[in-house]
Amino acid sequence: MKKDKKSITDRLKRIYKLTKKGLFWHGVRNNLAKLGIDFMPYYWSKSTFTNFEIPKVGLNQDDLILSFFGEEEIKFIKSSVRGIDVEGKDFIKYLKSGERCLGLKYKNEIVAYVFIRLDSFYFRKRLCELGDNESYIHSLYVFDKFRGNNIAPFLRYKYFEILYEEGIKDHYGITEYFNKASLKFQRKLNPINHKSLILSIILFNTWYKNITIKNFK
Repeated sequence: MKKDKKSITDRLKRIYKLTKKGLFWHGVRNNLAKLGIDFMPYYWSKSTFTNFEIPKVGLNQDDLILSFFGEEEIKFIKSSVRGIDVEGKDFIKYLKSGERCLGLKYKNEIVAYVFIRLDSFYFRKRLCELGDNESYIHSLYVFDKFRGNNIAPFLRYKYFEILYEEGIKDHYGITEYFNKASLKFQRKLNPINHKSLILSIILFNTWYKNITIKNFK
């Protein structure tokens, strides 16, 4: 009986947390997807590097180390992060397929990470084409302990800067329509340009359909 009450309490806390972050419908969509009914509207967006001022962080920058992560760090991330931020994501597979994981450490402790892809790919059976000077950025995550220190804008600036030196200045991203936290983050960072709003439907992992709801100018 006590276990049941604890389970219900934990579930209510999780729902409250998701609602507070603007992720309630995002969570509902994920749970329906587990049952085989997967409706996912998402934005396909583009951002371009500009020489804006480097964001200040609330940590001593002398203790921040930026590097590309290997399997050791990826395995730690996979074992440490829970919930919708990692569901359905195979970080080791991303790494082995040629993607790069740019990460940030503070005194040898992982602070944040982001994945970078340079080749065209399929997302939910839809071809996402990338040109020679374009990248796809995804899965940016800041560990709870370090949030509130302006880490995400700082990491974003750094990957823009690194890729710009490689001749890559245009960056694409996918954001779920129901992920209000990510959309809020994007609006805060600017500039970002939504190219299209697409509805992806997957039924029981056998039937796939992608419908373009709107193309933006």
